[in-house]
Order: sequence, then structure tokens, then C-alpha cells
Amino acid sequence: MEEQDDAAGAIVIRSCHSGDRDEMLAVINTAAGAYRGLIPEDHWHEPYMPADEFASEVADGVVFSGCVARDRIVGVMAVQRRYNVDLIRHAYVLPRWQGRGIGSILLGHLRKGADRPILIGTWAAAEWAIRFYERHGFARVSDEDAARLLRTYWNIPEGQIATSIVLASPELGGEAASQLMADVPPPPAPG
Repeated sequence: MEEQDDAAGAIVIRSCHSGDRDEMLAVINTAAGAYRGLIPEDHWHEPYMPADEFASEVADGVVFSGCVARDRIVGVMAVQRRYNVDLIRHAYVLPRWQGRGIGSILLGHLRKGADRPILIGTWAAAEWAIRFYERHGFARVSDEDAARLLRTYWNIPEGQIATSIVLASPELGGEAASQLMADVPPPPAPG
């Protein structure tokens, strides 16, 4: 558990657990309202992340950390170890808590001790998110490499791949992206 002070008092970054589910979903679904009208209509739904999808993500190895302020979770961010990379997943801060450095603190917490490349996938229309990650040293990969990385490391529909981008730390492109993906085992044969 990490504790820091901000203008609103002490904030704590901690691992989240099953008892935090409702609070985490409230943060995710409230903050995801920023995507309404920006992402393709067939990818927007209410709630943005239903409880069963959340449970499926956790079962697939997505591990959440939360920022607690005033005894409430006000921001969440997750990491998922996938083959030879770490994926930053589901980064959300309640709107009234945005602009206070919470996303930066959460990202710093998840990056501590990283010993492998970190990838972040986000909607191409989410310019604020892209700028945030670029300010923190992530570099956007080419559209061609992004599509291949999304197919390799994420389980998302083709329509979402077409409207998403990938950022990487360290910078990743061309031959480096190809080498990274070459180390991923092929999917099992249908059977």
C-alpha cells in the first residue's frame, strides 16, 4: 500500500479485492461516460462494463489497483500479464477527481519494477488518454503494428481493432514489434 498527500488529504494506492467490485464498477462506468458519442455506437452500451464482463476480466488475470481518497475508491487501473508483456487495462478516475494526479500515481504504481514491455490499448478518439500516456513516456506504435499487437495480446473484436491505437514503453515499432510477437506461442489448433 502506498500513501501520498494531495490537496484533498491523504490518498492511498492499494490492491483491490472482490469486496471492492461495486465501487470499482461505479468508477469505471461513471468515468467511461467520456466515451459516449466518441466511440462507435456498436461498442457503447449501458453500463459500459457490466458485472459479468468485469468478472470475466478478473478471471482472465486482470489485476486492479485502486486509489482511495476520503475512504472511497476514486480511481482504478489494472495490469494484465500477457505472454511477454504487461498490458495496462481499465484506467479510470471519477470525473470530479480528474486533474489531481491520480492517474499518474496509479500508472507509476503499476510501472514500478516493470521488467518487460508495457502496452496500452485505447480508443483512437480518446485524445486525452493518448496525451496522458505520451506525457508519461509511452510512444504510439504505427497503425500496422498496433493492429498486429491488438490481435496478439488482446481479445477484442475486429471493429474495435480498427478504431483503437496502442502505446508502448519502451518505444516499440517495426522490427522490435515483430520480434516481440515472434516470441508469443501460436494459438492452439481448433479442435
